[in-house]
Amino acid sequence: MTRRVLVPVADGTEELEAVAIIDVLRRAGAAVTVASVDGLTITASRGTRLVADALLTDCQDQAFDLIALPGGLPGAERLRDDAALTRMLQRHQSQGNLFGAICAAPVLILHTHGLLEGLRATAHPGFSDRLPDQSRVAERVVVDGSVVTSRGAGTAVEFALALVDRLYGPEKAAQVAAAMVAPGPRTIVTND
Repeated sequence: MTRRVLVPVADGTEELEAVAIIDVLRRAGAAVTVASVDGLTITASRGTRLVADALLTDCQDQAFDLIALPGGLPGAERLRDDAALTRMLQRHQSQGNLFGAICAAPVLILHTHGLLEGLRATAHPGFSDRLPDQSRVAERVVVDGSVVTSRGAGTAVEFALALVDRLYGPEKAAQVAAAMVAPGPRTIVTND
């Protein structure tokens, strides 16, 4: 079954995280929409230019199985401040749907908007001290209920594989990892 995934981006998004999420989920067969809160072409945190599939405002009334948030600065701040994305995330959570965030995004976006209440998470070490539950901040990838979080660019492929695992199951995640010659998402801490 094809799953629909939204990957929001903005000027200053961490490109390695965004591309890893997009690439790995597409390898798994997901229909990934990259939606920008800025223009269709953004300049990522390290100067790489990325072209989005759509503007976020054009996607705000669509349903997705997963919303996956890359980090990077000032990209995560721009995503945090986008009212349409905030409404989408709140609606997505209220429906019990899967979402994920990596790097600064767990703190700047999810925590800021109250979407991590009662959940364990991790984030980039420069931000993780702001998470109210510090019990899992040292983990590379943390899954708690319908939320997947991760630490940064160096954990981006593991994070994306954990998202595949949650969308399609462990067999699909292992299959995608093997084809990429990547270790599977075995460092995940799950709190279901």
